[in-house]
Amino acid sequence: MGKPIVSDELWAEIEPLLPASKPSRWKYPGRRPVSDRAALTRIVFVLRTGIRWRDLPAEMGCGSGVTCWRRLRDWQHELLLAQVARRRPDRLLASGRRLIIHSCGWGGRKTGPNPTDRARPGSKHHIATDANGIPVAAILTGANCNDVTQLLPLVDAIAPIRGVRGRPLQKPEAIYADRGYDSERHRQELRERGITPVLAKRGTAHGSGLGKYRWIVERTHAWLRHFRRLRIRFERRGDIHEAFLKLGCCLICWNTLRRAEPSF
Repeated sequence: MGKPIVSDELWAEIEPLLPASKPSRWKYPGRRPVSDRAALTRIVFVLRTGIRWRDLPAEMGCGSGVTCWRRLRDWQHELLLAQVARRRPDRLLASGRRLIIHSCGWGGRKTGPNPTDRARPGSKHHIATDANGIPVAAILTGANCNDVTQLLPLVDAIAPIRGVRGRPLQKPEAIYADRGYDSERHRQELRERGITPVLAKRGTAHGSGLGKYRWIVERTHAWLRHFRRLRIRFERRGDIHEAFLKLGCCLICWNTLRRAEPSF
């Protein structure tokens, strides 16, 4: 038999984050609900393979596709990257002082005319990673959203990372980003927060040296492409696609903290 889609170690990390299921009625309790682990197994299967909800094989014994879709809808606010990464807070504390930000466009809500693809409606993934490429924040917007507008929201979306001692780490020491984030106003706001902005300026020649830092977040975007459900946006609802995005980041975070190179 192959390896389980959701291992015991991964389930032990995610189970405390999920909301408690509603208790059954004492009279007429109805059909027994599908377990959360079984639903998560099917959700991860859909994320990896890109299969439609209705085409999920019944042999998995994890309920219907509609049931799993509803669980993902209910769990979208519970997928916190920093809490999934609490297994190795020492490594995050060592590499979280430097934050790298980048966005990548993908093709309901949270869509917009793509300025680089003949105004076709699409979405954009905004990702913030630490120096090791571990995602610590993710935001979904329309493809016509300017990158710099999500700079501060990404910083605010970072959840506190608790270490062994001291106060939780919530803000980095420096932020690296490409020319799409060139803005003096945002530089000033980052300095007021005690963060050193290292943002490339428009009009400067390539090879400025920032590429040796920014490639890390681009590699994280490439890791996200391993999940076929994120290659092309099929969901009409933006919250469902964003939930898949955060779940993919959680799996990358988990695999990266467990081994040197993630495997999918």
